[in-house]
Amino acid sequence: MNEVEAGPVRRNTRQRDAVMTLLGEVDGFYSAQELHVMLRERGANVGLTTVYRTLQLLAESNEIDVMQAPGSDTRYRRCSDKHHHHLVCRGCGRTVEVLGPAVERWADRIGEEHGFTDVSHTLEIFGTCGSCCKH
Repeated sequence: MNEVEAGPVRRNTRQRDAVMTLLGEVDGFYSAQELHVMLRERGANVGLTTVYRTLQLLAESNEIDVMQAPGSDTRYRRCSDKHHHHLVCRGCGRTVEVLGPAVERWADRIGEEHGFTDVSHTLEIFGTCGSCCKH
């Protein structure tokens, strides 16, 4: 297969490595701007445009999860490899990965009922965590 058939070859760059390292060390979802600030605080010389471009590439290759919370910027997180959903605190943004076998069965059944195959989905559940309820 030549490069045209396979698509462009992605090189690992110092900037991409810095973004992936940061995502592996932080917990929760963060906007591109927040990640950019954290990278700059660590002394990484990475531009905001590079952060956006890197996050887009990582999302397209399913290396990170992407979440669009109501009323906020797109947020990114490096998550586990298995299919999962997220329970997200509206207050602090704390995120918990949850499995949902009933959701998987429901999505497959709905797709089947309407003649769809290769069904996929995303599910974000929003609430308020115990710590935020105490404040």
